[in-house]
Amino acid sequence: MATHRIHHRSTTVRGHEIHYREAGPADAPVLLLLHGFPTSSHMFRDLIPLLADGYHLIAPDHLGFGRSAAPAADEFPYSFAELAEITGEFTEQLGLKEYALYIQDYGAPIGLRLALAHPERVTAIITQNGNAYEEGLGADAWAPVLALIAERTPKTEAPVREISSLDGIKWQYLHGVPADEQDLVSPDAYHHDAALMARPGQPEIQLDLISDYGSNFALYPAFQEYFRTAQVPVLAVWGAHDQIFVPAGALAFQRDLPHAEVHLLPTGHFALETHADQIAGLMRDFLERNLPTT
Repeated sequence: MATHRIHHRSTTVRGHEIHYREAGPADAPVLLLLHGFPTSSHMFRDLIPLLADGYHLIAPDHLGFGRSAAPAADEFPYSFAELAEITGEFTEQLGLKEYALYIQDYGAPIGLRLALAHPERVTAIITQNGNAYEEGLGADAWAPVLALIAERTPKTEAPVREISSLDGIKWQYLHGVPADEQDLVSPDAYHHDAALMARPGQPEIQLDLISDYGSNFALYPAFQEYFRTAQVPVLAVWGAHDQIFVPAGALAFQRDLPHAEVHLLPTGHFALETHADQIAGLMRDFLERNLPTT
Protein backbone atom coordinates (compact mmCIF):
# COMPACT_ATOMS: atom_id res chain seq x y z
CA MET A 1 0.00 0.00 0.00
CA ALA A 2 1.14 3.54 -0.70
CA THR A 3 0.96 4.48 2.99
CA HIS A 4 3.74 1.97 3.74
CA ARG A 5 6.20 3.83 1.52
CA ILE A 6 8.85 5.79 3.39
CA HIS A 7 9.57 9.30 2.14
CA HIS A 8 12.98 10.88 2.74
CA ARG A 9 12.50 14.61 3.17
CA SER A 10 14.15 17.66 4.64
CA THR A 11 13.25 21.06 6.02
CA THR A 12 15.26 24.00 7.29
CA VAL A 13 15.30 24.96 10.96
CA ARG A 14 17.30 28.03 12.04
CA GLY A 15 19.16 27.84 8.75
CA HIS A 16 20.12 24.18 9.22
CA GLU A 17 18.82 21.35 7.05
CA ILE A 18 17.02 18.67 9.04
CA HIS A 19 16.49 15.36 7.27
CA TYR A 20 13.57 13.15 8.23
CA ARG A 21 11.74 9.99 7.24
CA GLU A 22 7.97 10.09 6.95
CA ALA A 23 5.31 7.48 6.27
CA GLY A 24 1.65 6.75 6.91
CA PRO A 25 -1.64 8.61 6.45
CA ALA A 26 -1.40 12.35 7.06
CA ASP A 27 -4.57 12.31 9.18
CA ALA A 28 -3.51 9.41 11.41
CA PRO A 29 -2.15 9.79 14.98
CA VAL A 30 1.45 11.00 14.85
CA LEU A 31 4.41 9.02 16.17
CA LEU A 32 7.56 11.14 16.53
CA LEU A 33 10.55 8.80 16.52
CA LEU A 34 13.69 10.19 18.17
CA HIS A 35 16.88 8.22 17.66
CA GLY A 36 19.89 7.79 19.90
CA PHE A 37 23.66 7.93 19.67
CA PRO A 38 25.47 7.23 17.37
CA THR A 39 22.78 6.53 14.81
CA SER A 40 20.00 8.42 13.00
CA SER A 41 16.51 7.83 11.66
CA HIS A 42 18.15 4.84 9.96
CA MET A 43 17.50 2.90 13.18
CA PHE A 44 13.75 3.01 12.42
CA ARG A 45 14.02 1.56 8.91
CA ASP A 46 12.38 -1.74 9.95
CA LEU A 47 9.84 -0.32 12.41
CA ILE A 48 8.26 2.36 10.22
CA PRO A 49 6.75 0.02 7.58
CA LEU A 50 5.23 -2.15 10.32
CA LEU A 51 3.12 0.72 11.68
CA ALA A 52 2.56 2.94 8.65
CA ASP A 53 -0.89 1.53 7.88
CA GLY A 54 -2.45 3.24 10.90
CA TYR A 55 -0.01 5.90 12.11
CA HIS A 56 1.74 8.95 10.72
CA LEU A 57 5.40 8.33 11.51
CA ILE A 58 8.04 11.04 11.45
CA ALA A 59 11.68 10.33 12.28
CA PRO A 60 14.13 13.26 12.12
CA ASP A 61 17.91 13.04 12.20
CA HIS A 62 19.14 15.23 15.05
CA LEU A 63 21.42 18.11 14.04
CA GLY A 64 24.93 16.69 13.73
CA PHE A 65 23.64 13.17 12.95
CA GLY A 66 22.60 11.19 9.91
CA ARG A 67 21.79 13.28 6.86
CA SER A 68 20.96 16.42 8.78
CA ALA A 69 23.36 19.35 8.75
CA ALA A 70 26.40 19.09 11.00
CA PRO A 71 27.78 22.59 11.56
CA ALA A 72 31.19 22.65 13.20
CA ALA A 73 31.33 22.65 16.98
CA ASP A 74 32.82 26.16 16.93
CA GLU A 75 29.86 27.36 14.84
CA PHE A 76 26.99 25.80 16.80
CA PRO A 77 26.64 25.30 20.58
CA TYR A 78 25.92 21.57 20.68
CA SER A 79 23.88 20.74 23.77
CA PHE A 80 20.77 18.74 24.56
CA ALA A 81 18.87 21.94 25.23
CA GLU A 82 19.70 23.21 21.74
CA LEU A 83 18.81 19.90 20.06
CA ALA A 84 15.49 19.83 21.90
CA GLU A 85 14.68 23.38 20.84
CA ILE A 86 15.48 22.58 17.21
CA THR A 87 13.35 19.45 17.40
CA GLY A 88 10.50 21.47 18.87
CA GLU A 89 10.75 24.01 16.05
CA PHE A 90 10.89 21.12 13.57
CA THR A 91 7.58 19.75 14.86
CA GLU A 92 6.01 23.20 14.61
CA GLN A 93 7.22 23.64 11.04
CA LEU A 94 5.57 20.34 10.15
CA GLY A 95 2.37 21.45 11.88
CA LEU A 96 2.38 18.67 14.47
CA LYS A 97 -0.18 19.62 17.13
CA GLU A 98 0.24 16.45 19.18
CA TYR A 99 2.25 13.27 18.95
CA ALA A 100 3.29 10.11 20.72
CA LEU A 101 7.03 9.95 21.36
CA TYR A 102 9.32 7.01 20.67
CA ILE A 103 12.52 7.78 22.57
CA GLN A 104 15.79 5.84 22.57
CA ASP A 105 19.14 6.77 24.13
CA TYR A 106 19.83 10.46 23.20
CA GLY A 107 16.24 10.67 21.99
CA ALA A 108 15.03 10.34 25.59
CA PRO A 109 16.35 13.61 27.05
CA ILE A 110 15.51 15.40 23.79
CA GLY A 111 11.94 14.08 23.75
CA LEU A 112 11.37 14.56 27.46
CA ARG A 113 12.50 18.19 27.18
CA LEU A 114 9.78 18.57 24.54
CA ALA A 115 7.30 17.09 27.00
CA LEU A 116 8.37 19.52 29.74
CA ALA A 117 7.94 22.46 27.37
CA HIS A 118 4.59 21.34 25.94
CA PRO A 119 3.04 18.47 27.94
CA GLU A 120 -0.28 19.02 26.16
CA ARG A 121 1.28 17.89 22.88
CA VAL A 122 2.50 14.48 24.08
CA THR A 123 -0.17 11.79 23.80
CA ALA A 124 1.95 8.81 24.88
CA ILE A 125 5.57 7.74 25.30
CA ILE A 126 7.27 4.60 24.06
CA THR A 127 10.70 4.36 25.65
CA GLN A 128 13.11 1.83 24.19
CA ASN A 129 16.25 1.96 26.31
CA GLY A 130 15.54 5.65 26.78
CA ASN A 131 16.51 6.52 30.33
CA ALA A 132 15.13 9.00 32.89
CA TYR A 133 16.36 7.49 36.19
CA GLU A 134 19.77 7.26 37.83
CA GLU A 135 19.34 3.54 38.44
CA GLY A 136 19.19 3.03 34.69
CA LEU A 137 22.83 3.99 34.21
CA GLY A 138 25.14 1.02 33.69
CA ALA A 139 28.15 1.62 35.97
CA ASP A 140 30.92 0.31 33.71
CA ALA A 141 29.61 1.87 30.49
CA TRP A 142 29.09 5.26 32.11
CA ALA A 143 32.34 5.49 34.08
CA PRO A 144 34.37 7.20 31.30
CA VAL A 145 31.48 9.52 30.45
CA LEU A 146 31.02 10.57 34.06
CA ALA A 147 34.75 11.28 34.26
CA LEU A 148 34.48 13.50 31.18
CA ILE A 149 31.46 15.32 32.59
CA ALA A 150 33.34 15.95 35.83
CA GLU A 151 36.43 17.35 34.05
CA ARG A 152 37.01 17.67 30.32
CA THR A 153 40.69 17.11 29.59
CA PRO A 154 42.63 15.25 26.87
CA LYS A 155 42.94 12.37 29.33
CA THR A 156 39.17 12.09 29.96
CA GLU A 157 38.36 12.69 26.30
CA ALA A 158 40.49 9.79 25.04
CA PRO A 159 38.31 6.83 26.15
CA VAL A 160 35.13 8.66 25.14
CA ARG A 161 36.48 9.21 21.63
CA GLU A 162 36.65 5.41 21.28
CA ILE A 163 32.88 5.20 21.72
CA SER A 164 32.51 6.75 18.25
CA SER A 165 35.01 4.39 16.57
CA LEU A 166 33.87 1.43 14.49
CA ASP A 167 34.77 -0.98 17.28
CA GLY A 168 32.96 1.15 19.86
CA ILE A 169 29.84 1.42 17.71
CA LYS A 170 29.88 -2.29 16.83
CA TRP A 171 29.99 -3.10 20.56
CA GLN A 172 26.94 -0.90 21.15
CA TYR A 173 25.01 -2.89 18.55
CA LEU A 174 26.15 -6.40 19.47
CA HIS A 175 26.62 -6.45 23.24
CA GLY A 176 23.70 -8.08 24.98
CA VAL A 177 22.50 -9.83 21.84
CA PRO A 178 22.59 -13.61 22.35
CA ALA A 179 25.46 -15.20 20.45
CA ASP A 180 23.13 -17.26 18.26
CA GLU A 181 21.21 -14.12 17.24
CA GLN A 182 24.04 -11.72 16.51
CA ASP A 183 23.81 -12.56 12.82
CA LEU A 184 20.36 -10.92 12.88
CA VAL A 185 22.07 -7.55 13.40
CA SER A 186 22.90 -6.14 9.98
CA PRO A 187 26.55 -5.07 9.71
CA ASP A 188 25.24 -2.26 7.52
CA ALA A 189 23.82 -0.62 10.65
CA TYR A 190 27.06 -0.15 12.56
CA HIS A 191 29.15 0.50 9.44
CA HIS A 192 26.61 3.17 8.40
CA ASP A 193 26.91 4.90 11.78
CA ALA A 194 30.70 4.57 11.87
CA ALA A 195 31.05 6.15 8.43
CA LEU A 196 29.02 9.17 9.50
CA MET A 197 30.88 9.46 12.80
CA ALA A 198 34.18 9.49 10.87
CA ARG A 199 33.33 12.70 9.01
CA PRO A 200 35.50 15.77 9.69
CA GLY A 201 34.37 17.69 12.75
CA GLN A 202 32.43 14.83 14.30
CA PRO A 203 34.81 14.17 17.22
CA GLU A 204 34.35 17.72 18.47
CA ILE A 205 30.58 17.63 17.96
CA GLN A 206 30.18 14.37 19.85
CA LEU A 207 32.51 15.35 22.67
CA ASP A 208 30.53 18.56 23.18
CA LEU A 209 27.29 16.60 23.40
CA ILE A 210 28.59 13.87 25.66
CA SER A 211 30.18 16.49 27.91
CA ASP A 212 26.74 18.09 28.20
CA TYR A 213 24.99 14.88 29.22
CA GLY A 214 25.15 15.96 32.86
CA SER A 215 22.50 18.56 32.03
CA ASN A 216 20.11 15.66 31.48
CA PHE A 217 20.85 14.17 34.91
CA ALA A 218 19.96 17.55 36.38
CA LEU A 219 16.56 17.32 34.71
CA TYR A 220 15.73 13.80 35.91
CA PRO A 221 13.70 15.17 38.87
CA ALA A 222 11.74 17.41 36.48
CA PHE A 223 11.12 14.51 34.09
CA GLN A 224 9.87 12.38 36.98
CA GLU A 225 7.62 15.15 38.26
CA TYR A 226 6.17 15.42 34.75
CA PHE A 227 5.41 11.69 34.81
CA ARG A 228 3.68 11.97 38.19
CA THR A 229 1.68 15.03 37.17
CA ALA A 230 0.72 14.12 33.62
CA GLN A 231 0.32 10.35 34.10
CA VAL A 232 1.07 10.09 30.39
CA PRO A 233 0.64 6.55 29.01
CA VAL A 234 4.07 4.90 28.88
CA LEU A 235 5.25 1.70 27.23
CA ALA A 236 8.82 0.63 28.04
CA VAL A 237 10.22 -1.91 25.57
CA TRP A 238 13.76 -2.49 26.76
CA GLY A 239 16.69 -4.60 25.70
CA ALA A 240 17.19 -6.46 28.98
CA HIS A 241 20.88 -7.14 28.35
CA ASP A 242 21.78 -3.52 27.64
CA GLN A 243 24.85 -2.49 29.65
CA ILE A 244 24.43 1.22 28.82
CA PHE A 245 20.89 1.70 30.10
CA VAL A 246 20.17 -1.28 32.32
CA PRO A 247 16.71 -2.79 33.00
CA ALA A 248 16.36 -1.02 36.35
CA GLY A 249 15.81 2.13 34.30
CA ALA A 250 12.80 0.57 32.61
CA LEU A 251 11.26 -0.70 35.85
CA ALA A 252 11.76 2.69 37.51
CA PHE A 253 9.05 4.25 35.31
CA GLN A 254 6.47 2.32 37.32
CA ARG A 255 7.47 4.22 40.44
CA ASP A 256 6.00 7.44 39.05
CA LEU A 257 3.63 5.85 36.54
CA PRO A 258 1.93 2.85 38.18
CA HIS A 259 0.20 1.96 34.91
CA ALA A 260 3.36 2.01 32.82
CA GLU A 261 3.74 -1.17 30.79
CA VAL A 262 7.25 -2.66 30.91
CA HIS A 263 8.53 -5.39 28.61
CA LEU A 264 12.12 -6.62 28.96
CA LEU A 265 13.29 -8.22 25.72
CA PRO A 266 16.19 -10.69 25.46
CA THR A 267 18.49 -8.38 23.50
CA GLY A 268 20.73 -5.34 23.85
CA HIS A 269 20.82 -1.56 23.39
CA PHE A 270 19.51 -1.45 19.81
CA ALA A 271 16.53 -3.70 20.32
CA LEU A 272 14.94 -2.85 16.96
CA GLU A 273 17.76 -4.66 15.19
CA THR A 274 16.53 -8.02 16.49
CA HIS A 275 12.99 -7.39 17.78
CA ALA A 276 11.33 -4.89 15.44
CA ASP A 277 8.35 -7.18 14.80
CA GLN A 278 7.76 -7.78 18.51
CA ILE A 279 8.18 -4.11 19.40
CA ALA A 280 5.78 -3.07 16.64
CA GLY A 281 3.21 -5.53 17.97
CA LEU A 282 3.56 -4.24 21.52
CA MET A 283 3.30 -0.67 20.27
CA ARG A 284 0.22 -1.35 18.19
CA ASP A 285 -1.57 -2.98 21.13
CA PHE A 286 -0.52 -0.17 23.47
CA LEU A 287 -1.43 2.64 21.09
CA GLU A 288 -4.79 1.14 20.12
CA ARG A 289 -5.71 1.16 23.80
CA ASN A 290 -4.43 4.67 24.46
CA LEU A 291 -4.81 6.67 21.23
CA PRO A 292 -7.59 7.13 18.68
CA THR A 293 -6.90 5.46 15.36
CA THR A 294 -8.14 6.14 11.84
